[in-house]
Amino acid sequence: QVQLVESGGGLVQPGGSLRLSCAASGSIFRINTMAWYRQAAGKQRELVAGITGAGTTNYADSVKGRFTISRDNAKNTVYLQMNSLKPEDTAVYFCNCQIRTTDWKGSDYWGQGTQVTVSS
Repeated sequence: QVQLVESGGGLVQPGGSLRLSCAASGSIFRINTMAWYRQAAGKQRELVAGITGAGTTNYADSVKGRFTISRDNAKNTVYLQMNSLKPEDTAVYFCNCQIRTTDWKGSDYWGQGTQVTVSS
């Protein structure tokens, strides 16, 4: 069994910053790509940023230059540093990890989501 626990969401004013964390725990052999998605009200879930096991990153055009994804492999944790936040960044943010468990099965796992609201 694997669990992803997210933290760090909240209410912030435009131009402000937040840092999201997502910690994976359980019968983990290896974590491959780790990513953050978001879903705004009435919209489809979209990829925000991803980071491979080798550290290669990719970002949605809408967040390039403002958001930074990173990972701590020793802690099985992925982070999303969000700066210069805009009202359009308001959404529920979800962590996603591609994990191979100790029984050698590979699956996608999702966190429960954390609300980010950007408003004055």
